[in-house]
Amino acid sequence: MKHAVRAALTGARTRPLPALLLALALLAGGFAARAGQDWYDAAHDDRAAYAVQRDEALAAGEQAVQNLNTLDHRNVDRGLDLWESSTTGELHEQLASGRTDFAEQVKAAETVTTARVLSGAVTELDDRAGRARVLIALRVSVRAADGAKTDKDSRMLGELTRTEGRWKLSALGQAPVGGASAG
Repeated sequence: MKHAVRAALTGARTRPLPALLLALALLAGGFAARAGQDWYDAAHDDRAAYAVQRDEALAAGEQAVQNLNTLDHRNVDRGLDLWESSTTGELHEQLASGRTDFAEQVKAAETVTTARVLSGAVTELDDRAGRARVLIALRVSVRAADGAKTDKDSRMLGELTRTEGRWKLSALGQAPVGGASAG
């Protein structure tokens, strides 16, 4: 009888272990499945791709606005080449068609203009259409031929168009200040 009791007790002790292992394996499998589903959802989430496009548009917009507000009379052609490579559409056509006259004016004035972006934001983004709008705050410094330097803070509104996989400025203008409306 002692032997039967001992066998019953020993058998009772060994049976919960496989059941516990099975339960832990099922639980681990459930966590793995959930983690896999979360990974898949994150990898195929349109918001991540949208955020990448937004960041690319902002970086391109900031650089292009800085480019179009920087020009050195000693190297006008290089600066104007940079302007043209930063733009597309009507803005590009305007810059290209007025290039010769503008270059002569800058050389005659002997000015050096540099811009530094203070901050920027994407205000609109239509990733599918390849269009974005940015608001860029920058400080523009102008050094005249006599050495006098002036600084001016400015806010610019830019429109970007994605061409050949790159964002380029297609329009640029001053942002309204204070109570002025964009009308």
